[in-house]
Amino acid sequence: MNHQSILQKTIDYIENHLHDTLTPEKVAAQAGFSMYHFHRIFQKELSMTVADYIRRRRLTNAALMLLYTNETIIQIAYHFHFNTQESFTRAFKKVYQMPPGQYRKIMSPIIHSNGGNQMDNQQNVKGWFLSGSHPHNYQMGRDQKVIHQGYHSGYLKSVTVQEEGEFATLMQQFKAEKFIGKRIKLSAFIKTEQVQPFCSMWMRVDNTAGDVLQFDNMYNRPIQNDTNWNLYSIVLDIPNDSSIISFGVLLSGTGHVWMDGVKFEEVDQSVPVTHIEILQEFLDEPINLSFEEDVLTDE
Repeated sequence: MNHQSILQKTIDYIENHLHDTLTPEKVAAQAGFSMYHFHRIFQKELSMTVADYIRRRRLTNAALMLLYTNETIIQIAYHFHFNTQESFTRAFKKVYQMPPGQYRKIMSPIIHSNGGNQMDNQQNVKGWFLSGSHPHNYQMGRDQKVIHQGYHSGYLKSVTVQEEGEFATLMQQFKAEKFIGKRIKLSAFIKTEQVQPFCSMWMRVDNTAGDVLQFDNMYNRPIQNDTNWNLYSIVLDIPNDSSIISFGVLLSGTGHVWMDGVKFEEVDQSVPVTHIEILQEFLDEPINLSFEEDVLTDE
């Protein structure tokens, strides 16, 4: 059974209630599962428990408040439902290797040394490049303020899009050799703002001739408008004649999309593929050779 849609609704619920009282039991009830069953589903997909995910997201947001607000440490601790400043400090130190006060003192000057700009301007992001129909009308980079985990996210946003149908993608390509014969799952956390008409994650497997062997661009589950951080995934088989694997996030039209926590992992055959079958229908014989027929109708 594919639990992707249930997980997405659950993560959306968590993201919108990080400042509220959240327990694993409450989240499981929201998903409509028993605590035991939901714990297994969540941990299998995210490699962490519900409680760990909530804690990590709260600590990430707490770190941002330390850098970009004047709230006291105790206020931030209470804001994210830590009972005491001491418990907040212990949890924070496990993730960031230093207590909150020291983190604010050391990191703030580094972050604000670019004049307060939280996004790196058009730049070379290691491993990633910009492509698409009109890449010059878009901007890519790293964001220090809108993040899901760690210190940066990648972003793609429209700048001078003028016509319908323009798109760009923040992407990577690599050799398929190490993954041949495996079923691979690509997952990432994505957040959007004012996206129209859509954005999506995508993945493609080509052979040496450039023929498409496996492909998914989430055409049947596009991301639109404003969305909070959520988990999206693509699952493809890597055939024996695979040569190149390409993947990325695509923005069609206007808006702003962030991507973080990208992960590749091998999955077993019980996980269904999301491959899109590209089928073409051909006629049995040539027709309308005199160009006199106006409309092709089904008989």
